[in-house]
Amino acid sequence: MPTVTKGCYVARFGESQDDIKAAQALRHRCFRGHDGSDADPFDQLCRHILIEDRATRALVGCFRLMPLENGTRIGDSYSAQYYELSALRAYDAPMIEMGRFCIDPEAKGGADILRVAWGAMTRYVDDENVGMLFGCSSFQGTDAAQYFDTFAMLRDRHIAPKRWLPRVKAPKVFRFAQRLRRKPDAKLAMRTMPPLLRTYLLMGGWVSDHAVVDHDLNTLHVFTGLEIGAVPPTRARLLRAITG
Repeated sequence: MPTVTKGCYVARFGESQDDIKAAQALRHRCFRGHDGSDADPFDQLCRHILIEDRATRALVGCFRLMPLENGTRIGDSYSAQYYELSALRAYDAPMIEMGRFCIDPEAKGGADILRVAWGAMTRYVDDENVGMLFGCSSFQGTDAAQYFDTFAMLRDRHIAPKRWLPRVKAPKVFRFAQRLRRKPDAKLAMRTMPPLLRTYLLMGGWVSDHAVVDHDLNTLHVFTGLEIGAVPPTRARLLRAITG
Protein backbone atom coordinates (compact mmCIF):
# COMPACT_ATOMS: atom_id res chain seq x y z
CA MET A 1 0.00 0.00 0.00
CA PRO A 2 1.57 3.32 -1.03
CA THR A 3 1.19 6.16 1.44
CA VAL A 4 -2.21 7.87 1.58
CA THR A 5 -2.05 11.63 2.11
CA LYS A 6 -4.93 13.99 2.81
CA GLY A 7 -4.64 17.47 4.26
CA CYS A 8 -2.36 17.51 7.30
CA TYR A 9 -2.04 13.74 7.63
CA VAL A 10 -0.38 10.79 5.96
CA ALA A 11 -1.02 7.06 6.47
CA ARG A 12 1.67 4.47 5.81
CA PHE A 13 2.62 0.93 6.70
CA GLY A 14 4.85 0.48 9.72
CA GLU A 15 8.05 -1.05 8.34
CA SER A 16 10.26 -1.42 11.40
CA GLN A 17 10.21 -2.54 15.02
CA ASP A 18 10.50 1.11 16.01
CA ASP A 19 7.28 1.80 14.10
CA ILE A 20 5.50 -1.04 15.90
CA LYS A 21 6.83 0.11 19.28
CA ALA A 22 5.54 3.62 18.57
CA ALA A 23 2.10 2.22 17.73
CA GLN A 24 2.11 0.10 20.90
CA ALA A 25 2.99 3.15 22.98
CA LEU A 26 0.18 5.22 21.45
CA ARG A 27 -2.29 2.37 21.97
CA HIS A 28 -1.35 2.08 25.63
CA ARG A 29 -1.75 5.82 26.16
CA CYS A 30 -5.14 5.80 24.41
CA PHE A 31 -6.51 2.64 26.03
CA ARG A 32 -5.06 2.98 29.54
CA GLY A 33 -4.40 6.70 29.94
CA HIS A 34 -0.71 6.54 30.78
CA ASP A 35 2.64 5.61 29.29
CA GLY A 36 3.47 1.99 28.57
CA SER A 37 3.33 -0.57 25.79
CA ASP A 38 0.14 -2.26 24.60
CA ALA A 39 1.59 -5.39 23.02
CA ASP A 40 0.26 -8.89 22.36
CA PRO A 41 1.17 -11.89 20.19
CA PHE A 42 -1.17 -10.73 17.41
CA ASP A 43 1.14 -7.80 16.64
CA GLN A 44 3.57 -10.18 14.94
CA LEU A 45 0.81 -11.54 12.69
CA CYS A 46 -0.46 -8.14 11.53
CA ARG A 47 0.42 -5.25 9.27
CA HIS A 48 0.45 -1.95 11.14
CA ILE A 49 -0.78 1.32 9.65
CA LEU A 50 0.51 4.53 11.18
CA ILE A 51 -1.13 7.92 10.67
CA GLU A 52 1.24 10.84 11.11
CA ASP A 53 1.16 14.62 11.06
CA ARG A 54 2.78 15.56 7.76
CA ALA A 55 4.60 18.57 9.21
CA THR A 56 5.93 17.14 12.47
CA ARG A 57 5.84 13.38 11.71
CA ALA A 58 4.15 12.93 15.10
CA LEU A 59 2.11 9.75 15.35
CA VAL A 60 -1.56 10.68 15.74
CA GLY A 61 -3.34 7.38 15.03
CA CYS A 62 -2.79 3.75 14.22
CA PHE A 63 -4.46 0.39 13.65
CA ARG A 64 -3.44 -3.09 12.62
CA LEU A 65 -4.64 -5.49 9.95
CA MET A 66 -4.66 -9.28 10.12
CA PRO A 67 -5.25 -10.87 6.71
CA LEU A 68 -7.08 -14.19 6.37
CA GLU A 69 -7.31 -16.11 3.11
CA ASN A 70 -10.94 -16.94 3.92
CA GLY A 71 -13.10 -17.84 6.89
CA THR A 72 -11.46 -21.20 7.61
CA ARG A 73 -8.90 -19.44 9.85
CA ILE A 74 -11.38 -17.14 11.60
CA GLY A 75 -10.59 -18.92 14.87
CA ASP A 76 -7.05 -17.48 14.72
CA SER A 77 -8.31 -13.89 14.88
CA TYR A 78 -8.19 -11.59 17.90
CA SER A 79 -11.99 -11.33 17.86
CA ALA A 80 -12.35 -15.10 18.18
CA GLN A 81 -11.12 -14.84 21.78
CA TYR A 82 -14.40 -13.12 22.65
CA TYR A 83 -16.97 -14.29 20.09
CA GLU A 84 -17.99 -17.71 18.81
CA LEU A 85 -17.43 -17.18 15.09
CA SER A 86 -17.96 -20.64 13.60
CA ALA A 87 -20.66 -19.30 11.25
CA LEU A 88 -18.00 -17.25 9.47
CA ARG A 89 -15.86 -20.29 8.67
CA ALA A 90 -17.96 -20.70 5.53
CA TYR A 91 -16.95 -17.30 4.20
CA ASP A 92 -15.02 -18.04 1.00
CA ALA A 93 -13.24 -14.78 0.12
CA PRO A 94 -10.28 -12.90 1.63
CA MET A 95 -10.97 -11.26 4.99
CA ILE A 96 -9.21 -8.60 7.04
CA GLU A 97 -9.47 -8.09 10.78
CA MET A 98 -9.03 -4.44 11.75
CA GLY A 99 -7.96 -3.99 15.34
CA ARG A 100 -6.43 -1.74 17.98
CA PHE A 101 -7.70 1.38 16.22
CA CYS A 102 -6.93 4.55 18.16
CA ILE A 103 -6.47 8.28 17.72
CA ASP A 104 -4.31 10.39 20.01
CA PRO A 105 -6.85 12.28 22.16
CA GLU A 106 -4.59 15.33 22.12
CA ALA A 107 -4.41 15.46 18.33
CA LYS A 108 -6.46 18.05 16.50
CA GLY A 109 -8.65 17.09 13.56
CA GLY A 110 -9.89 13.71 14.75
CA ALA A 111 -12.43 13.53 11.93
CA ASP A 112 -9.69 14.12 9.36
CA ILE A 113 -7.51 11.46 10.96
CA LEU A 114 -10.39 9.00 10.80
CA ARG A 115 -10.96 9.90 7.16
CA VAL A 116 -7.32 9.23 6.27
CA ALA A 117 -7.47 5.94 8.17
CA TRP A 118 -10.45 4.79 6.11
CA GLY A 119 -8.72 5.96 2.95
CA ALA A 120 -5.75 3.74 3.77
CA MET A 121 -8.07 0.87 4.59
CA THR A 122 -9.89 1.33 1.28
CA ARG A 123 -6.61 1.23 -0.66
CA TYR A 124 -5.62 -2.00 1.10
CA VAL A 125 -9.02 -3.62 0.58
CA ASP A 126 -8.93 -2.80 -3.13
CA ASP A 127 -5.34 -3.94 -3.58
CA GLU A 128 -5.96 -7.28 -1.86
CA ASN A 129 -9.49 -7.94 -3.20
CA VAL A 130 -10.82 -8.25 0.34
CA GLY A 131 -14.41 -9.44 0.65
CA MET A 132 -15.07 -8.75 4.34
CA LEU A 133 -13.68 -6.42 6.96
CA PHE A 134 -14.31 -7.25 10.61
CA GLY A 135 -13.20 -6.44 14.14
CA CYS A 136 -14.36 -5.24 17.56
CA SER A 137 -15.86 -1.76 17.97
CA SER A 138 -15.41 -0.41 21.49
CA PHE A 139 -17.47 1.82 23.77
CA GLN A 140 -15.60 3.59 26.56
CA GLY A 141 -16.45 2.22 30.00
CA THR A 142 -18.38 -0.87 31.06
CA ASP A 143 -21.66 0.77 32.12
CA ALA A 144 -24.07 -0.30 29.39
CA ALA A 145 -26.81 2.03 30.66
CA GLN A 146 -25.13 5.12 29.21
CA TYR A 147 -25.40 3.53 25.74
CA PHE A 148 -28.92 2.09 25.89
CA ASP A 149 -30.16 4.23 23.00
CA THR A 150 -27.21 3.25 20.82
CA PHE A 151 -27.67 -0.43 21.63
CA ALA A 152 -31.40 -0.17 20.93
CA MET A 153 -30.62 1.33 17.52
CA LEU A 154 -28.15 -1.46 16.81
CA ARG A 155 -30.83 -4.00 17.77
CA ASP A 156 -33.41 -2.44 15.44
CA ARG A 157 -31.25 -1.71 12.40
CA HIS A 158 -27.85 -3.35 12.40
CA ILE A 159 -27.80 -6.93 13.72
CA ALA A 160 -25.72 -9.33 11.62
CA PRO A 161 -27.41 -11.55 9.03
CA LYS A 162 -28.32 -14.89 10.59
CA ARG A 163 -25.85 -16.76 8.39
CA TRP A 164 -22.91 -14.81 9.92
CA LEU A 165 -24.25 -14.02 13.40
CA PRO A 166 -21.58 -14.37 16.13
CA ARG A 167 -22.58 -16.36 19.21
CA VAL A 168 -21.74 -15.76 22.85
CA LYS A 169 -18.32 -16.92 24.04
CA ALA A 170 -17.02 -14.36 26.57
CA PRO A 171 -17.87 -14.96 30.23
CA LYS A 172 -19.52 -11.56 30.70
CA VAL A 173 -21.72 -10.00 28.03
CA PHE A 174 -24.63 -7.58 27.71
CA ARG A 175 -27.32 -9.19 25.52
CA PHE A 176 -28.84 -5.97 24.27
CA ALA A 177 -30.91 -7.59 21.51
CA GLN A 178 -32.71 -9.67 24.12
CA ARG A 179 -32.79 -7.35 27.11
CA LEU A 180 -33.62 -3.92 25.71
CA ARG A 181 -37.26 -3.08 25.03
CA ARG A 182 -36.97 0.69 24.64
CA LYS A 183 -37.45 2.63 21.44
CA PRO A 184 -34.17 4.42 20.72
CA ASP A 185 -33.76 8.17 20.72
CA ALA A 186 -31.97 8.50 17.36
CA LYS A 187 -30.13 11.72 18.19
CA LEU A 188 -28.85 10.41 21.51
CA ALA A 189 -27.96 7.08 19.91
CA MET A 190 -25.77 8.78 17.32
CA ARG A 191 -24.22 11.10 19.91
CA THR A 192 -23.01 8.20 22.06
CA MET A 193 -21.99 5.90 19.20
CA PRO A 194 -18.20 5.45 18.79
CA PRO A 195 -16.97 7.17 15.59
CA LEU A 196 -15.39 3.98 14.22
CA LEU A 197 -18.63 2.05 14.64
CA ARG A 198 -20.63 4.89 13.09
CA THR A 199 -18.43 4.71 9.99
CA TYR A 200 -18.83 0.93 9.73
CA LEU A 201 -22.61 1.29 9.85
CA LEU A 202 -22.73 4.11 7.30
CA MET A 203 -21.02 1.73 4.89
CA GLY A 204 -23.51 -1.08 5.50
CA GLY A 205 -21.82 -2.84 8.39
CA TRP A 206 -23.49 -5.00 11.02
CA VAL A 207 -22.87 -6.06 14.61
CA SER A 208 -23.26 -8.95 17.03
CA ASP A 209 -26.44 -9.14 19.08
CA HIS A 210 -24.48 -8.73 22.33
CA ALA A 211 -21.63 -6.65 23.70
CA VAL A 212 -18.62 -8.09 25.51
CA VAL A 213 -17.71 -6.53 28.86
CA ASP A 214 -13.92 -6.05 28.90
CA HIS A 215 -12.82 -4.92 32.37
CA ASP A 216 -9.14 -5.10 31.40
CA LEU A 217 -9.47 -2.28 28.86
CA ASN A 218 -12.53 -0.75 30.57
CA THR A 219 -14.68 -1.08 27.46
CA LEU A 220 -17.76 -2.69 26.01
CA HIS A 221 -17.32 -3.94 22.48
CA VAL A 222 -19.43 -5.44 19.72
CA PHE A 223 -18.24 -7.65 16.90
CA THR A 224 -18.52 -5.65 13.70
CA GLY A 225 -18.55 -6.94 10.13
CA LEU A 226 -18.64 -5.20 6.77
CA GLU A 227 -19.10 -7.04 3.48
CA ILE A 228 -17.33 -4.88 0.92
CA GLY A 229 -19.89 -5.66 -1.77
CA ALA A 230 -22.57 -4.06 0.43
CA VAL A 231 -20.88 -0.65 0.61
CA PRO A 232 -23.14 1.92 -1.12
CA PRO A 233 -21.56 3.08 -4.42
CA THR A 234 -21.63 6.74 -3.39
CA ARG A 235 -19.84 5.95 -0.14
CA ALA A 236 -17.28 3.79 -1.98
CA ARG A 237 -16.53 6.64 -4.39
CA LEU A 238 -15.97 9.05 -1.50
CA LEU A 239 -13.58 6.66 0.19
CA ARG A 240 -11.63 6.02 -3.01
CA ALA A 241 -11.40 9.77 -3.60
CA ILE A 242 -9.37 10.03 -0.39
CA THR A 243 -6.74 7.67 -1.78
CA GLY A 244 -6.22 9.94 -4.77
